[in-house]
Amino acid sequence: MGDTVGDGKLIDFIEQVSGGVHLRVEEDLGNGFVRLRSEEAERRQAKHDIRCVEDIIIELLRNARDARARAIYIATSKEGELRSITVIDDGQGIPPTLHESIFEPRVTSKLETMVMDDWGIHGRGMALYSIRSNVTEAKVACSSEGLGSSLSIKVDTSLLPEKADQSTFPTLERDETGKLSAAKGPHNMVRFALEFALVHRRDPEIYYGSPSEIAATLLETGHRKITNDELLFCDNINELPISRRLATSADAAELMENCQQIGLSISERTAHRILNHQITPLSALFERARTGRTKNTTTDLTKDSRGLKLAKDDVEAFSREMERAFEFLAERYYLSLTDAPKVKVKGDVITVRFPIEKE
Repeated sequence: MGDTVGDGKLIDFIEQVSGGVHLRVEEDLGNGFVRLRSEEAERRQAKHDIRCVEDIIIELLRNARDARARAIYIATSKEGELRSITVIDDGQGIPPTLHESIFEPRVTSKLETMVMDDWGIHGRGMALYSIRSNVTEAKVACSSEGLGSSLSIKVDTSLLPEKADQSTFPTLERDETGKLSAAKGPHNMVRFALEFALVHRRDPEIYYGSPSEIAATLLETGHRKITNDELLFCDNINELPISRRLATSADAAELMENCQQIGLSISERTAHRILNHQITPLSALFERARTGRTKNTTTDLTKDSRGLKLAKDDVEAFSREMERAFEFLAERYYLSLTDAPKVKVKGDVITVRFPIEKE
């Protein structure tokens, strides 16, 4: 019989034959007890933290809330067993250098305090690590400091379960004080999001729907909040808050591209439907609960939603006219054009941008 390995040398033996790649144990305590390495303990804790898809919704909502978001947009869809979730917020944002680091264990922005809320302790730096440990993909779709965040998650629901009924809006009831609560219905993703909204009321506002509904909502939000300077003089939409970027879309193709850049996957046909107001923007969940409107209102298809279309030759001719008109300002303020005036048509608005330099 070959040599045996003593208890005291077990760890050295395992590390020698495995090269340390698969080693999970820090110390053999004897009698079947071991002390796990911290990485393995964290991995096991992370697996325990997320038990279903609905848990992911709560953790992402808490993250966005703690980033001081005033609005949170949840877009979700499913194809076969693959559930896609994108959560967009207008909070503090994440510097690009930290897009990967935030998914590491113990990475948190709450250095001084952790948050205790209705869902337990938050701020240990484990939430995003727990999510990534349980899903097929978890990434920052886009984010920069001060511009908000978009996180995209893909889940294999054959491995991480979710409620079978994800379409039913919960039944709401008021208690003797008039406070609303979700009384009946499956404990699905929309219920988790609604209960979060009921706790926080309008701070932050929470929107929940399909990618196309969230895109329509962000487009409307952008049109309300974007400034003329942002619309006319921003060369790079990545410099704009994420919640305003879709408002810069001149046509369906650009809207589709801008959606993809913030983690919303829609087709060009869907983009056309959004621009033609055939997909209605969402109301916030708290508002839907307060007014009893659990479904979106229907679109008035009798409304003329056709955007203005200009022929390419007409746009070029108009640009030349604007170049001649610009001479009035050029002479008085010692300006010169660095390029031809840029004519942009969006909906029923024509904007002209004059790239200039001072002489």
